[in-house]
Amino acid sequence: MKNKETLTQEAIALLKNLIETQSFSSEEENTAVLIENWFAINDIPFERENNNIWAYNKTFDKSKPTLLLNSHHDTVRPNQAYTKDPLKAIVEDGKLYGLGSNDAGGCLVSLLATFVHFYAAENLPYNVVIVASAEEESSGKNGLNSVLKHLPELECAIVGEPTLMQLAIAEKGLLVLDVKIKGTPSHAAHQNEDNALYKTIPVMEWFKNYTFDKVSEQLGPVKMTVTQINAGKQHNVVPSECDIVVDIRVNDCYTNHEVLAIVQEHVNAAVTPRSMNLSSSSIPQSHGLVQAGIALGRTTYGSPTLSDQSVLSCKSLKLGPGDTLRSHSADEFIYVNEIEEGIDLYIKILGDFLKQ
Repeated sequence: MKNKETLTQEAIALLKNLIETQSFSSEEENTAVLIENWFAINDIPFERENNNIWAYNKTFDKSKPTLLLNSHHDTVRPNQAYTKDPLKAIVEDGKLYGLGSNDAGGCLVSLLATFVHFYAAENLPYNVVIVASAEEESSGKNGLNSVLKHLPELECAIVGEPTLMQLAIAEKGLLVLDVKIKGTPSHAAHQNEDNALYKTIPVMEWFKNYTFDKVSEQLGPVKMTVTQINAGKQHNVVPSECDIVVDIRVNDCYTNHEVLAIVQEHVNAAVTPRSMNLSSSSIPQSHGLVQAGIALGRTTYGSPTLSDQSVLSCKSLKLGPGDTLRSHSADEFIYVNEIEEGIDLYIKILGDFLKQ
């Protein structure tokens, strides 16, 4: 078995190659090949569908529960504020710069190294499966959600996203609503008591002011925000309808279906959800994975940002090197020592958990 130091250096080298290989969401073919090569070099059988690659521990036993390790290898497109080449891995002052370095390349390579560390271990109480997934940034149909049908039932999961290696034990879900308010079209010079734009004002006020009863200890309240509005094409024509888009961050006290029902009950408009599948996630603080992290001085918190946790129905923990505040930023970077620490902590947390 490779020692931890060797695995760490190989993981950093892999991350540099991933950074320098374009992998915009749904265009991850070439980074998928790099990950396939990683498994091949480490003599680990793997499977691939579209741009998702997964592998099982050597002593996989169908009678045992299964732990999932997951992170993604797709990226967003670089923004115009970059001053460095986003597809160039540059190390300066202990920072590894490059698109996807922080979100979530550092997490992915750290989990890959951790998986190799435990791959051949015998008498584990859990199976371990790792999925390097695609299309996370776009919530695409060919991402982690498309792989789950191939996997055994999952008891729990670690999803690698930048959390400064603190324990995100809950994550808000996402519900995006298209809301259409209909009125009567007319010439602007004529009196119109059914102006769709005016009818939209109380609808937006409701979204602004409504308070959901249940407040999560980890995630706080459900948060609704009107983010887009569209109506009318001419200054002298009252439009027949007004469309708004509402972004709702759902806590773990409600399902997306429950939130949708409350909205439809109160809003006098046609409400259409874009997706019901991006659910909130959580794991009990008493769970062995969380307790193993707490024993190492890690703190727990609730995360407002969405990840591939949203497509999992099992208990899941979001945990990884890097800082979420750097994600999607110009000149994205991760500290090299964050990867070193990440691999060390992943191995220690799983080592404690898998001794159970």
